[in-house]
Amino acid sequence: MKKLALLATVPLLIACAAETGSVTEAANDAVTAVAGSVETAGRHNGEDHGGMMPGSADLSTLPAGTYVDEDGHAYIQFSYDHQGFSKPILRWSAFEATVNYDPAAPEEATLRVVIPADSIDSMVPAFDDHLKSADFFDVENYPEIVFESTSVDIGPGGTGTVTGNLTIKDITREISFDGRINKIGQHFRSGKDMFGISGTGSLLRSDYGVGKYAPAVGDEVDLVMEIEFQKAD
Repeated sequence: MKKLALLATVPLLIACAAETGSVTEAANDAVTAVAGSVETAGRHNGEDHGGMMPGSADLSTLPAGTYVDEDGHAYIQFSYDHQGFSKPILRWSAFEATVNYDPAAPEEATLRVVIPADSIDSMVPAFDDHLKSADFFDVENYPEIVFESTSVDIGPGGTGTVTGNLTIKDITREISFDGRINKIGQHFRSGKDMFGISGTGSLLRSDYGVGKYAPAVGDEVDLVMEIEFQKAD
């Protein structure tokens, strides 16, 4: 956004210069200034960002250990079609995600996510109550949603697929998520090893016993995950 904003000032500077008759000189000065600002804004190796730690997206560089989600920077949300009028965005306000990883045996990496079903959050309390009822998630009888990976296939470039079993209301089905490792490095204050991921996937809610009102209300649910993991103490 900063780069776009800087670039957007060039036409304005040129236009102003035109009024003084020094278009070429002003334009060159503006482009040079903006190029310098963009170059500075584009450095991401730590030297120009107040101590930002360097990192990579190559999973093989991640130290072995157990990693858990960092509460302040972990999000799971989903959306669906509402009669063609909108695509509501809901989230789970609480969950625990755990990764076990050893670079010597990357094929044995595991991911487990446990979501308290009653943490569903639509930002509409009455709707939340309905979603928690027997019409949908029936949280009284099925308090947890659990995902357990069966394979983690992430390439050197940091992109890949996580496949596993998702259980909702005691119904278990296989599901795959497309994932990307955003960065592997250390927290700039604590120095803890950490990494961040982005993931997407989709499912049919009717496959898990929460298909009420489908197909008038969309059956397909799109999932988005943004999670930072830190090495467990």
